[in-house]
Amino acid sequence: MKLLKNTLVALALFVIASSVASAQTLKTVRDRGHLVCGVSEGLPGFSAKDEKGQWSGLDVDFCRALSAAIFNDPTKVEYVSLSADDRFAALQSKKIDVLSRNSTWTMGRETDLDVIFAAVAYYDGQGFMVRRTLNIDSALQLADKSICVQSGTTTELNLADYFRNNLLTYKTMIFSSAADALKAYESDRCEALTSDVSQLYALRSELATPRDHIILPDIISKEPLAPVVRQDDFQWLNIVKWTQFAMIDADELGVGQSNIDEAMKSQKPSIRRLVGLDESFGQKLGLTNDWAARVIRLVGNYGDVYDRNVGASSKLGIPRGLNSLWDRGGIQYAPPIR
Repeated sequence: MKLLKNTLVALALFVIASSVASAQTLKTVRDRGHLVCGVSEGLPGFSAKDEKGQWSGLDVDFCRALSAAIFNDPTKVEYVSLSADDRFAALQSKKIDVLSRNSTWTMGRETDLDVIFAAVAYYDGQGFMVRRTLNIDSALQLADKSICVQSGTTTELNLADYFRNNLLTYKTMIFSSAADALKAYESDRCEALTSDVSQLYALRSELATPRDHIILPDIISKEPLAPVVRQDDFQWLNIVKWTQFAMIDADELGVGQSNIDEAMKSQKPSIRRLVGLDESFGQKLGLTNDWAARVIRLVGNYGDVYDRNVGASSKLGIPRGLNSLWDRGGIQYAPPIR
């Protein structure tokens, strides 16, 4: 009996110690006074730095949302620019707290890299950009053509699979960055550029004459882009995951920056739970109960963020498509806060 009691005590202590050890990121961020967020080397609409050194984009706004949830201030973020090859190593080594950098959620990345993708921020797919003068309207017409592609991405693997599945041959030119791949494409070193369709929209906007280039209708892969954390801290995973979900739920409930004050007076149960008037979900995350209201007021809901960075109010003008809410023709969907 004494042995059993000692065993149970030891097990309880182990559970407590494990829980404390796996809930350190939030404390580290608070003690430091700011969030360290990994972003791209520069991708318009997602994470790009202007001439004044200010970052903006869909991925950047997610970092700002986390900062708002934690500090009630969206500016307490240090942005670390990372290449595709370096992004996961930076997360593993704790150089960054979270990776918010147009990264595709795959099983291999979670099983091999000790990382976990929190929640889909953008549903994407791989496509191709070509010059109008090439006079093609299908990726199947790219047989024997030269194609520029970035290394260290799922894009390389998808490209090989697509041409193998269709029994077609092709030539690749591989570059370490999207910028270098774009330069090669613009200088006619390759006949097509392949990447996620969202990235192709962004890259096309940087060309001297964007209208001279088209994005083919073919989508050859599933590319769910999501913020990433390490697998060693479930509290931090929940904060990152539910921040994204709260922004999507707010979009569905019609609660955004323009009407958050009215929402704080709402009698609707779903809205009251979202903004922290009922129940204590924020405290259970280690945050304040109004954490989601902070995010909505200071950064916006998912629709606000989408529209100003990549959607109708942006230079890119990418239709929401799959990223429309589930009840409006898309597949964006978040579990309810209840």
